[in-house]
Order: sequence, then C-alpha cells, then structure tokens
Amino acid sequence: MIEKLVYYFSFPYVRYAFIVGLLVAVCSALLGVTLVLKRYSFIGDGLSHVAFGGIAIAAVTGITNDMIVVLPVTIISAVLLLSAGTNAKIKGDAAVAMISVGALAIGYLLMNIFNVSGNISGDVCTTLFGSTSILTLQESEVWLCIILSVVIVLAFLIFYNRIFAVTFDENFARAVGTRVNFYNLMIAVLIAVIIVLAMNLVGSLLISALVIFPALSAMRIYKSFRSVTICSVVLSVICATLGLLIAILEGTPVGSTIVAVDIVAFFACCLIGRLTRQA
Repeated sequence: MIEKLVYYFSFPYVRYAFIVGLLVAVCSALLGVTLVLKRYSFIGDGLSHVAFGGIAIAAVTGITNDMIVVLPVTIISAVLLLSAGTNAKIKGDAAVAMISVGALAIGYLLMNIFNVSGNISGDVCTTLFGSTSILTLQESEVWLCIILSVVIVLAFLIFYNRIFAVTFDENFARAVGTRVNFYNLMIAVLIAVIIVLAMNLVGSLLISALVIFPALSAMRIYKSFRSVTICSVVLSVICATLGLLIAILEGTPVGSTIVAVDIVAFFACCLIGRLTRQA
C-alpha cells in the first residue's frame, strides 16, 4: 500500500488534489461552526446550486476558466440571500429555496438547450457529485485556491471576536456598536468563496455535508465555541485526508468518499460524547 501511495503521489494532479482538499477542509470547518450555530446550514446548499448555474453559463458562453463567472455570481447570490433573509416578506429558508432551485433548474436547462458537450449526463454528474474533477486541477487553480484560503483564514482570525459575538447574540452585538450587518455579509461572502473552492472537491450537492458534518461532530464532544472550532478543523482535515486516500487507492468517487468518512466520524463523536458524559 505504501509503494502504491508513493507511486500515485509522484503525479502532480494527486498532489494538487491533496493541497486543495486540505485547504477546503480547513476553510469549510472554520465557517461551518458559525453557520450551524446561526441556523444558516442550508445557505451552503443554496449557494452550491447557484455555483452549478454559474458553471452552466460559463460552459454555454465558451469561457474556459469558469471561476471568472462562478465566483462573482455566487458572491452576489450570497448577498441577495442575506438581504432576502432579513426581509419580513421572504423568510430565510424560502429565499434559499427560491435561489437554489431556480439556479439549478436554469443551469440544467441551459446545458440541454445549447448542448455544448456530447456527454451532458456525465458533465452534470461530475459537477453535482465531484466525481473526478479534483483530479484534473491545474496549477493555476491550485494557486488561486491557496490565495483564497489564506484570505479566508486570516479574515476569520482577525475578526474572530466579532464573528463570535454576531454568532451568539446579534442584538447584544448591535447594542455595543458592532456592525452586525457588515459581519453577516462578510460571513456570507466567505462561505460563497468556500463553496466555489469546494465544487471541485465534493460537487455542488455534497458541499453542505463538508460544511456541516465536522461542526456537528465537534459539538458532540465540546461545548465552547473555540474548542468546537478547533476540533471541527482537525476532524475535517482528517476526514478529507482519509477520504482522498481511500478514493485514490480504491478508485471511488472523491466527494462521496469524503462525505462517507465524515458520516462515520460523526457517529464516532456521538459515541465518544455519550461515553464522556456518562464517565
């Protein structure tokens, strides 16, 4: 097995997959705790569908680097979701449903009408489930992922106290002068960037699992925000690493394998948490 891993790691695309996989795991875990606590878990699912629509637009218009279209479209949608979520006429869950289902339907419709590929089903499956896309990463995409990941981590560390305040009590944070709307907007933009980065790793339909499972698993063991965040990041990195290794060695779909490992980790954490409370 060791010889097999050494052989596979001699290929650049395998090394690229691991770099991107670990970076996305760290970023998604950092913001995942905040999203779960603020009950914004499904915003990741909604934005992932928007990203699928952006990919369809890029394919139809012949843009080779779909990040040029997908990233700004997803960020704009995150801002719209946040604005709609605070609108009394359109509640947050309804706004997510409207934008996500609409983007998914329009994206699939465009891919069928213009038929830019001879294998629409294969393209859709790869985009939705991330079947092999992470193993076709280019060096430029890896560097873009590194830069964006550094920005996300730095933003989280610099504004940690304010994100903490906004996460637990927006009214109190607003009363002491914290710009709640600004930090909510920042969180939405950061999660939009993470969604776009994770598209190549797990696909649009499985992104929510990458964001939610590590946070929920950590909450089974720890209670404080800092402990949960640190544990979430560690679990996310471990699960991503194991998932990638299993996918490479056994030839299974990368995204589904990582999510499967996350599910096993969740039940293991539930067991550990129960045993700890009984001790």
